[in-house]
Amino acid sequence: MTPTVLVNCTHGREEPERATLSFVVGNVSATADQPTCVLLTCDGVWLGTHGYADDVAQPGMPPLRDVLSSFVDAGGEIWACGACTGPRGITDGDLVKGARIVTAAMVVAAMTSGARTLSF
Repeated sequence: MTPTVLVNCTHGREEPERATLSFVVGNVSATADQPTCVLLTCDGVWLGTHGYADDVAQPGMPPLRDVLSSFVDAGGEIWACGACTGPRGITDGDLVKGARIVTAAMVVAAMTSGARTLSF
């Protein structure tokens, strides 16, 4: 079994380059048929909510909304940290297609199963 690629994104609008790069790397992995998750933590969890990524853009990079959509269409999963979504009032109903709220135990399970990790 191919190990999952787990890209951790900790930033939102305040760091459009880091937010976009998380999904660029994830998109490359997912389109290469690798099991891939972008894990949204800290303020990065906002990227998984409806409409938030629409206005995130880094000059010289494609708009985040397009990269995020391509990532999901290629089979990538968006994991939003439950410990981070809760204090921000984010619920499952707020999430974009392909996103779900996960527990720390699920992240640890992926890592102990051999997930390859990268953080932005």
